[in-house]
Amino acid sequence: MSPLLGIIIGLIVTAVLVYLVYPQKGFLDKWSKGKRDKKKELIEDALKHIYDCEYKGIKCTVHSVGGNLSISNDDAANLLSNLEKMGLIISEPEFVKLSAGGKSYALKVIRVHRLWEKYLADHTSISEEKWHHYAEIKEHDLSPSEVDELAAKLGNPFYDPHGDPIPTADGEILDDNSIPLTSLASGEFAVITHIEDEPDAIYSQIVAINLHRGQQIQLAEKNEKRIKLIAEGDEYVLAPIIANNIAVTKIDEEEEIQSDFKTLSSLKQGEEGVIAGISKAVRGRQRRRLMDLGIVPGSKVTAELFSIGSDPVAYLVRGATVALRRNQTDQIFIKGD
Repeated sequence: MSPLLGIIIGLIVTAVLVYLVYPQKGFLDKWSKGKRDKKKELIEDALKHIYDCEYKGIKCTVHSVGGNLSISNDDAANLLSNLEKMGLIISEPEFVKLSAGGKSYALKVIRVHRLWEKYLADHTSISEEKWHHYAEIKEHDLSPSEVDELAAKLGNPFYDPHGDPIPTADGEILDDNSIPLTSLASGEFAVITHIEDEPDAIYSQIVAINLHRGQQIQLAEKNEKRIKLIAEGDEYVLAPIIANNIAVTKIDEEEEIQSDFKTLSSLKQGEEGVIAGISKAVRGRQRRRLMDLGIVPGSKVTAELFSIGSDPVAYLVRGATVALRRNQTDQIFIKGD
């Protein structure tokens, strides 16, 4: 072998070794970190699932953990065995439950998840069907100091955008006093306080028909096949399986509900109204943009010019003309001048 060939081979071997074992950037280090991260995700997802079972009064089993985490029952059993050795769960004859340490750990993960959903709702234009999935990723990545910074940026909120209480840094969590929508009697009024974001198929249907947290509703009719609601002047007909994912808080019949107001889209050319509010379904950048345009309670607004098809429409607001789409003006409530 010539000296030059030996040098070339030596350089190649050195380069390969550097690629494999270089600290933090080498393949083996990244592979090892990936395995550790995956193990951490499984532990945290399992603790979240067990907490959710306990919250709902359901017994958590090896089978339910495996199904929730999409792993085999054997892998789920090994995972739960490790969690028990770590002192995070307690095994009973037919189910498992969280230890005090396991509950504390689970609440920390849940805190990150719900804070991140709140951030996505208020500070991005990401559609709400994707909030949960983005938060599922970020809940494993943030350090404790980053979580505290995020909470402070959001004003240390008590609830996420779905109405789930957000645990504090000390692991305290508010009680949920809401009741299932299906428990209302015909004619009763309520405010939607929580919308369950799983499973995706049901949540997407609720989002599609524009029912949202903070909306005031009246249950008009209920039977085994359907539930009819009146909300913001519109009628909604839900299958019971959909309605089961919505929780509410009762209000007195005498309380004024938003259906007493018209929407901005109901104004005809030349008509004037006063802004009463913006639907809580409008969040984040969209809400801030409308407010920046002067769409705030008390502002006078006049329908000035209709385009072909009446979408968009030009409105006079605080001396300025702004063009708004129908999907925006349907979410803006007005009252007579």
